[in-house]
Amino acid sequence: MSRPPVLEIAGDDSQQKTSPYNLTPTETENLETVAEAWEHVIRDVFSTRTDSNIHTNAEDKSGRTVDNVNIKTTLQSCSNGGGPAIMETRKWFLIIVMVEENGAAENGSGMSMMDEAWEQLSRSYVYFKGQRVGTLAAIDTGGETLNYNQVFVRDFVPCGLACLMKTDADVDIVKNFLLKTLHLQGWEKRIDNFTLGEGVMPASFKVIQDPDRQKEVLQADFGGTAIGRVAPVDSGFWWIILLRSYTKCTHDYSLSELPEVQRGMKLILNLCLSDGFDTFPTLLCADGCSMIDRRMGIYGYPIEIQALFFFALRCARQLLKPEHDGKELIERIDKRITALRYHIQNYYWLDFTQLNNIYRYKTEEYSHTAVNKFNVIPESIPDWVFEFMPLRGGYFIGNVSPARMDFRWFLVGNCIAILSCLATPAQATAVMDLIEERWADLIGEMPLKIAYPALEGHQWRIVTGCDPKNTRWSYHNGGSWPVLLWLLTAASIKTGRPQIAKRAIELVEQRLAKDGWPEY
Repeated sequence: MSRPPVLEIAGDDSQQKTSPYNLTPTETENLETVAEAWEHVIRDVFSTRTDSNIHTNAEDKSGRTVDNVNIKTTLQSCSNGGGPAIMETRKWFLIIVMVEENGAAENGSGMSMMDEAWEQLSRSYVYFKGQRVGTLAAIDTGGETLNYNQVFVRDFVPCGLACLMKTDADVDIVKNFLLKTLHLQGWEKRIDNFTLGEGVMPASFKVIQDPDRQKEVLQADFGGTAIGRVAPVDSGFWWIILLRSYTKCTHDYSLSELPEVQRGMKLILNLCLSDGFDTFPTLLCADGCSMIDRRMGIYGYPIEIQALFFFALRCARQLLKPEHDGKELIERIDKRITALRYHIQNYYWLDFTQLNNIYRYKTEEYSHTAVNKFNVIPESIPDWVFEFMPLRGGYFIGNVSPARMDFRWFLVGNCIAILSCLATPAQATAVMDLIEERWADLIGEMPLKIAYPALEGHQWRIVTGCDPKNTRWSYHNGGSWPVLLWLLTAASIKTGRPQIAKRAIELVEQRLAKDGWPEY
């Protein structure tokens, strides 16, 4: 079935690429980062389609063919720990890609469901001096608001992508967001008596009214008010990825070429590429430094951060100008990309064959020819891995460090690895094979599991510190996150297997409204 050509987002701007549906695995590997996925989502979700593999379209009042989406105003926080009914803006990308089976184009008020989705999203817009600069983490209908009045960098990214994907792209809010967060990067970042690195991006910010100056001001959080008091490692990476997406969608290169934008990218990259004591190309991180922002044992070298790091390096490679010190930085990026790709593809990858190899590892190998390079003790392999690993399929494990392998599955890291071409075509296919083979475990009755398996019992007490919010199968500890369907959908499209996403979306359609669970 033919599909329209797509543009790459992290690749060379000089030419268009054809759809990965029509390419061999070798050719698909050469396509750049998110082109095969997000550009397809742009075309397949927001424009007329006749693809028999996707649900039927309906017409809105203007006669334009649109997808029917399952809108439910009970879409709320992914935290399974209970709490007030809230509407998280980071959930709305799910709404946009969710296709309704029954073909009902309008809700009871006569408004099309797509229009209702955008109306709900527009309610979350945050204004600063008359300009939209982001979206609220949540619209709280009651109870303690906590940090729901913040604009979170990682949460705005799918919202910003949705705005760029509209038929009439809403580019202003994305541009304003990029510039405001860049402005915040330049602030002095002090926690107690310690000053953070100059390139650190905020985890979030909010607009407040300064009673003394009688005007609106921005208040940023660089980790000093976060629950774990940990700086967000992923914010800078998401910022670069969104900047590249904005540039590819709008063809507006003037923004990325601004001196202050070039400087902001360099500050982020210098934090990550600076010389130190590292013997690995991966980034050393604290627990709670990413989307999993609570203690969950991801300290060390978590796959989510490494995949985002790789993704951001590839995007920055296309955005940086070679003038001044840019040429030297580009050379450092090229070297790091090569080293990081090799490291992740070889040491993080686990399939049935590799599991058997690890099980037979010798230990205490003191030489340059050591096979067990991290001195992993085979007895440390948890029993569940042997039952979980199918003959067909594989995945990137959660963490690799000296004498430690975290064999847990993390959805975000594996999907980003596919989208960024960190995974080889064979590995990308194997990840999707694993999802199909272990559907009940990784997708469940309400897609999707952010991590598998859940920590419980003594392990939960030790790893999470008895965190009541991360009890087994809740929140970050194996909880269901329907919002992550956008990542699964993009990965499914890129690997030429949209039926996987379709199957997950059908599950959500059946359960989301019926369950009425406020934390969805």
